[in-house]
Amino acid sequence: MTANTELLLGVNVDHVATLRQVRGVPYPSPLRAAEIVEQAGGDGITIHLREDRRHIQDADVEIIKQRSRLPLNLEMAATSEMQGIALRIKPAECCLVPEKREELTTEGGLDVSKQVAFLSDYCRQLSEAGISASLFIDPDPEQIDCASEIGAAIIELHTGAYADAHQPEAAEQELRRLAAGVERGKKNGLRVNAGHGLHYDNVQPVAAIPDILCLNIGHAIVAEALMSGMFQAVVRMKQLMAVARRKD
Repeated sequence: MTANTELLLGVNVDHVATLRQVRGVPYPSPLRAAEIVEQAGGDGITIHLREDRRHIQDADVEIIKQRSRLPLNLEMAATSEMQGIALRIKPAECCLVPEKREELTTEGGLDVSKQVAFLSDYCRQLSEAGISASLFIDPDPEQIDCASEIGAAIIELHTGAYADAHQPEAAEQELRRLAAGVERGKKNGLRVNAGHGLHYDNVQPVAAIPDILCLNIGHAIVAEALMSGMFQAVVRMKQLMAVARRKD
């Protein structure tokens, strides 16, 4: 992938479901959000089916897979329950993430190095079902090498440390880590995505990193949609990403 290749945007619609679940009503609809994402030029839909079902529900996974024409990326913990759901629904991708009940959002990358044998078998079963296995990891060389070793097709680099950096020097350091991680992943034959904590003011430096295939962004887009509408929120993010990629 060259610097001029279009950078894809996967839109996470979890927090549309969060708003719905607060009141226990049928609206707003994550499916409707996914349909608008498609109309606005988004490239994929991401949803995280958490074990505690705090936002996305099983029925959401079913109906979005059935009715959305965009590829579905199902984020999930590496449990037998979630694997069973994935093997039945068959999303385009399954992104395995660490999950703790008490966290507000995913706090870090998966520690692949400590569970190589388990994740090798887990990813193999997904791959045999035609599902691309993805691992959400920090841009750490050991984790990237282990992801390649276990046979994952994709890694999604955790951009949270960059997003949380309060000083320019710290942000630049994290960008260098991400760029090195992308390069290492590519050399290992992995497709490389990135995401977490990205928003309209910080996305462009990450979007400018060559060889990232897709950015998965959710909270910022849903938050902006409350003000300007989902269609315009997606269009604006795509425009920022495209400008950054052309400048690189």
